[in-house]
Amino acid sequence: MTSLIAEYADPDLVDRVLQASSTDVAHLAESPVRVLVASALWIAGGITSAYVIAFLLVLTALERRIGGWRTAGVFLLGHGLATLATEIPVGLSVLAGHLPESSLHRYDYGISFGVAASVGALAGLLRPWLRWTVLAVFGWMVIGDLIAFTDPMTNWGHTMALAIGVATWPLLRRVSSRTTTGTRETPRTARACP
Repeated sequence: MTSLIAEYADPDLVDRVLQASSTDVAHLAESPVRVLVASALWIAGGITSAYVIAFLLVLTALERRIGGWRTAGVFLLGHGLATLATEIPVGLSVLAGHLPESSLHRYDYGISFGVAASVGALAGLLRPWLRWTVLAVFGWMVIGDLIAFTDPMTNWGHTMALAIGVATWPLLRRVSSRTTTGTRETPRTARACP
């Protein structure tokens, strides 16, 4: 829905809404929860972005394995922590005089950090050959962006978000195995009872 609004609404309105949803340092200092939630509703690049396909495929697969609430938790954890990890250094650099004050008002929005964390989390629930393939392909894309050096802050955010997703493996594997075990054992137990 937000991609359609961004595509077809008045450009001035879209610009104002995106600016208000931006997780730049100024907005994070003012109203962190509001902008973290609002920025996760937009897709940089619109509905034709590769992140839309990744969002749909990865979050659907993750939700089927660990449930909707936990999937939302992984997404928001990656989105929030990677955003803070990239924006706090900007704020500190401005305070130290290493960056201009205009750096506090840079556009920063989108689902990419949440998707990257979800890819990392999902990889831990896959069979080993598929796990390492997914991590290698997505990791190669992230590293390629870092090497291109077009937007280092965002590219480091993707790397951190992927690592955050990987860090959830121990917890998610326990949840996934309990869910799978419960699903498999419940019908057998039910049949065994008279």
